Amino acid sequence: MTVHQDRMEYELVFSPIFIMKVSHLLRSIQYAVLTAVGWVLTPIIRLIFSLVYQSSSKCVTPIEDPLCLLPATELARKIRTREVTSEAVVRAYIERARLVNRDCNFIVADRFQEALQEARNVDTILDGHIIAEKFSEQNAPFLGVPTSIKEAFALKGMPQTSGLVMMRDYRASEDAPVVGRLRQAGLIPTMVTNVSELCMWYESANRLNGRSCNPYNTARIVGGSSGGEGCAIASGAAVVGVGSDIGGSIRMPSFFNGIFGHKPSNGLVPSGGQFPLPTGRDMELLTTGPMCRYATDLLPLLKVMSGPEAKLAKLDQKVDVMKIRFFTMFDDGGSLLVSHVEPEIQKSQRKVVQYLRDTVGVHVEELKLTKFQYAFEMWAAKMALSGGTDFATYMSNYNGRVNCYLELLKWLVGRSNHTLPAIGLGMGQGLADLTPGTNKKNVQILNKLDQELREVLGEDGVLLYPTHPKVAPYHNEPIFYPFNFAYTGLFNALAYPVTQCPLGLSSEGLPVGFQIVTTPNNDRLSIAVAVFLERVFGGWVPPGTRP
Repeated sequence: MTVHQDRMEYELVFSPIFIMKVSHLLRSIQYAVLTAVGWVLTPIIRLIFSLVYQSSSKCVTPIEDPLCLLPATELARKIRTREVTSEAVVRAYIERARLVNRDCNFIVADRFQEALQEARNVDTILDGHIIAEKFSEQNAPFLGVPTSIKEAFALKGMPQTSGLVMMRDYRASEDAPVVGRLRQAGLIPTMVTNVSELCMWYESANRLNGRSCNPYNTARIVGGSSGGEGCAIASGAAVVGVGSDIGGSIRMPSFFNGIFGHKPSNGLVPSGGQFPLPTGRDMELLTTGPMCRYATDLLPLLKVMSGPEAKLAKLDQKVDVMKIRFFTMFDDGGSLLVSHVEPEIQKSQRKVVQYLRDTVGVHVEELKLTKFQYAFEMWAAKMALSGGTDFATYMSNYNGRVNCYLELLKWLVGRSNHTLPAIGLGMGQGLADLTPGTNKKNVQILNKLDQELREVLGEDGVLLYPTHPKVAPYHNEPIFYPFNFAYTGLFNALAYPVTQCPLGLSSEGLPVGFQIVTTPNNDRLSIAVAVFLERVFGGWVPPGTRP
């Protein structure tokens, strides 16, 4: 064999195309093996958790008071026209909250008496002959309507612990900016609701305030970190609420509880006044937004929350849904780390796509964007390179760093004040920081995906995409699927606005739905599609309704 032939064979074997093909083949083999393992293990895991939790499961009692079955905008209209008093509305929600909290444990602390007094004050104002300008419909569009608040946000006089045991005695001295805007709009906070420890896990459970339970099946999770909000709203204990989202913390709880939730464009709603508040470029992934049972409340709430920044997203601009271009993806294309999308979730999405094509007559293009399968890696890389505070420092409330390996040993013998997911995150974050080269490469992939998506969606397109691959899992089951939040986390890394839209119930009576994704500052498009789909498919389904 000649030197020339040797060189040709060497170049063939080590050429970029050959290496890429081998890499693709190996990944396909890995995916096939993991899929086969998943087919075997997933039913076993589900069976074990069902045996542990299902015997004690229940659905909350049906909502009986008609006041708890109206959108916030409709309640505000009835209060202002004096068809009903604010006190009657607030009292109805308080009674409902007391009833369902016994089964669901979403309330961290309440301010029921203060809320009733504030409602009486609203009634006195509206019964007067002259109403001050600050209480006008324009300045206080939700005057007299109750709301819940995620406990991570500062609400003056209320706990703000985010489930951290060492913060048990802390009380907020002032309102967070977004809470102040809600109050200024006339909303009356009734309670603060539960979260995952330090708001970084997708089940709302912590060592300080316990575990919240899904109103459709108390054996299932409510999601996190805004899980208490999702549960309160879905169960009829609140009509609207506020959440924050760094990896899906608005959208996952909204999905698991069958309500609407919107992750706004960056910079639209102030995220200050939260604990913990991300530092460095972590803030680029965090947004604050509305959660509600009725899609018609999304836009008015977002306008209130965004204040003067509303003009950045042209929230007052009317949207013609028929002029929107629709795209869809039914899964991430085959991530090695994330579960397959369950058939009933895909079925609900396909039903919408078919309706849009056959009944509405719009073209829906199915996309195949292979970079989506690296969603978790891209989100993790963006977080690792952000230069923000590490999670072990948050766990100590900024007093040094918690030794997460020691905490794991303490947890094993029941002596830790931290949850296993928090301990695991503290350990795992350190490992992610050891691979800066890989992280930079994943961020480059993310930037290329951003380019591709902007070219596809433009200024008038939306993407229909699963919110999560599984309906609400059993308690603690997410520990076996820690990366499933990648379906939502991707769009935090991309900084795209997204609306979670419920689409009824599964055969098990658990909510299903999907995300409506659009490009930055086009929030009005995804919200308009959610309002349209609510009219067609019904939106939120009250707990206790047969699927």
